[in-house]
Amino acid sequence: MIPTPHINLKDKSKIAKTVLMPGDPLRAKFIAETYLTDVIQINDVRNMFGYTGYYKGKQVTVMGSGMGMPSIGIYSYELYNFYEVENIIRIGSAGAYTNKLNLYDVVLAESAYSESSFAEVLGLGDSHVLDSTASLNQKLEAAAKKLNIPLHKGTIHSSDVFYHPQGSIHQKMYDDYGCLCVEMESFALFANAKVSGKKASCLLTISDSLVTHELTSSLERQKSFTKMMEIALEVI
Repeated sequence: MIPTPHINLKDKSKIAKTVLMPGDPLRAKFIAETYLTDVIQINDVRNMFGYTGYYKGKQVTVMGSGMGMPSIGIYSYELYNFYEVENIIRIGSAGAYTNKLNLYDVVLAESAYSESSFAEVLGLGDSHVLDSTASLNQKLEAAAKKLNIPLHKGTIHSSDVFYHPQGSIHQKMYDDYGCLCVEMESFALFANAKVSGKKASCLLTISDSLVTHELTSSLERQKSFTKMMEIALEVI
């Protein structure tokens, strides 16, 4: 079943076993143009750009996921199950739930809490906390240490709702569930990895703070979150 409804590529050998997956397809384009050699474009369906190239001689694919769990759920499932991808490392942005995190800090998600029913629908039971893959996390930690980039580790919040009706809920999420920050995709990625027997991790760069109300621009989110990109690439 290649190509899939969302990835217009017939030759699965042109997708690497490890995929870096930012939410923004323009961030995928930036990574390919900045860090990779011998780059080919492997997807443009719905402008969800994907590229395969080489980093320090090793093949790597970088592809956007879009925003939210349904979107990354589609792309990660197809990559895992139809293109034989083994590892997906999400490299996204997040809003801080604690003043212990500053803009541009990098967070490694050891687990994701969510109110979503995504995992339950996939047959994982009434799960609201899913772990990332420990062995892949260890490689990311080693890469960060090699590059001398500090990492914050812990649980993150994967939310279905960007504009929450209760307003800011960061204190409750931090106090009740230990969530360091919020994003909208990782819980679904971790769920797909579990049902597919594959590996998934997530690196996040703090783009704004729900505590201090500091924030970055859309252009900064696209081009300036280079620390997490370099950590993920080093694992390749």
